[in-house]
Amino acid sequence: MENPSAPTGGQGRCRCGRPVFGPLAEPLVPRICRAAAGPHAVTFIGSAAGGPEAAPVRVAWEQLHKDARAAAAALQARGVAPGDHVALLGPTSRALVTAVQAIWLAGGCMIMLPIPLRFTSVEDFMQQTRSLLKSGNVSLLLIDPEMAAFYVPAPGDPPVVPLSEIQPGGEGALSEDDYRAVPDDPCRLAVLQFTSGSTAEPKGVMLPHHVIGANIDGMVEAAKVTADDTIVSWLPLYHDMGLIGMLTVSMTVGCSLVLASPLDFTNRPGDWMRWMSEFRGTITAGPNFSWVLATRALKRMNETGEKLDLSLIRIALNGAEPVDPLAVENFIAAALPHGFRPGAEFCAFGMAEVAIGGSFPPPMRGMICDAVDRVALEREGLARPADPGLPTTRRLPLLGRPVPGLEMRICDPATGDPRGEREVGELEIRGASVTTGYYGRPDLTAELFRNEWLRTGDLAYFAKGPDGGEPELVICGRIKDVIIISGRNIYPEDIERAVGMIEGVRAGNVIAFGVESARRKESIVVVAEVRGAASLDELRRAIRRRVIEICEVPPRDIVPVQPGTLPKTSSGKLQRSLCRKQYLGKELRPVE
Repeated sequence: MENPSAPTGGQGRCRCGRPVFGPLAEPLVPRICRAAAGPHAVTFIGSAAGGPEAAPVRVAWEQLHKDARAAAAALQARGVAPGDHVALLGPTSRALVTAVQAIWLAGGCMIMLPIPLRFTSVEDFMQQTRSLLKSGNVSLLLIDPEMAAFYVPAPGDPPVVPLSEIQPGGEGALSEDDYRAVPDDPCRLAVLQFTSGSTAEPKGVMLPHHVIGANIDGMVEAAKVTADDTIVSWLPLYHDMGLIGMLTVSMTVGCSLVLASPLDFTNRPGDWMRWMSEFRGTITAGPNFSWVLATRALKRMNETGEKLDLSLIRIALNGAEPVDPLAVENFIAAALPHGFRPGAEFCAFGMAEVAIGGSFPPPMRGMICDAVDRVALEREGLARPADPGLPTTRRLPLLGRPVPGLEMRICDPATGDPRGEREVGELEIRGASVTTGYYGRPDLTAELFRNEWLRTGDLAYFAKGPDGGEPELVICGRIKDVIIISGRNIYPEDIERAVGMIEGVRAGNVIAFGVESARRKESIVVVAEVRGAASLDELRRAIRRRVIEICEVPPRDIVPVQPGTLPKTSSGKLQRSLCRKQYLGKELRPVE
């Protein structure tokens, strides 16, 4: 599906090695400088302001930019030069956001290191961090005092500088007047974004300034973002949706931003909607599981009579993981008493390899689902329309059209032959905001592309939307996750959602995957976190019945496990591949 606003092919190559689709987009720094002249601000709340009960701290973009120039001068004094890779490790805070901008002002490439929401040991955390520092060729690590207690430098590690030492205002600190401007270079790396590792080991996605700039331009146009918007985010800054979709968009457009930490949300999910009400938020985003938690919180508010004002929300983006239509509908039902407009539901597709934004629906249209026959989808690879009320029907949200600057097509994963409308194949993308590849991994970069087209690894198809115009994107699942039984492509998401609705199973905490039997045929394993089940035997029988209802195949094994033990990425995504590995290695923690 070609986007009319995107060129139809590459026009030579830029210095960073990728095809050029029209003029290179403007780098980030001049955008930041212009936005800093506007009247709006970033407001740090909760832990980001200094503690869960801390008063909000409002910082004008102009002031933050001045602070960032002083911090950039401090980085330059420590030898940071254009092209150097500088890593950040710390929770969301004013100092961290200032450092992000400072690194770009100094000409550096910024790497935001993940802070696991839960990790088994300090040793695991250290191993992961040190591995990313080495993979990212980091020349300097800026660390928050909160994390310094966990990180012990070792020989071969890059120099470590506390975040506080580059902030302005301290004794002997440099000022913005000490900053030496660096020539803009659209091909210079701005971000090295390590993937979350939901299906494999993390890879460093290279994002030059012009790639991020092009994606911001596309998202702003598609979502009609202006300086009058107020974005509210608790998303981790080590995830592309939080870093680019929320922070960098706000920082370059100059709109108001309200910033909390992920822990503020996970500890009190209801506060997310309270923030939207208190700060008159218009735009927010989260993965599907976060909307489920918000729904539960809103239901409790409805029972106690607590009232919010959610009437100003115009974009409630659900992305980063598969969208569950039932979860969306449940959220709408719980949010309606607070003035939420159903049209604000915004089901979108994105990935780190295109900076973040891939396809967007029209703003204020709301969620629209394509109802297809599950059997035809699994056995024939065809998205055949079906009655939404039938038990064999699968509902899949329409995810809109490519953001301006991108093109999409559906191809046979093996041959690259194009697929027609409603034929399932691999989604491929090309255009101005596609990554230049994986840092230091030419082998993986070569596998990532088919000619100029980025291979996403997602199974998808195109279907016409309600306006009858250009077809829209529909995602079915990940190629690596599909369970193939007797020629059928069984999508684990269907099993996981169905099992998650069973009493005693923690919704959103179910993983289904395939394992080879003795005859080299795949069979299904279901691992589910359980709580409050009266009888494990009865629960297993219920899960078995539900799996048979969904895919007509009994599971080979059902493993109830303790709450909080399923493997997840630092951003909260379930890790199917790691769960499968733990199952085969007998490393799971089953409930006895």
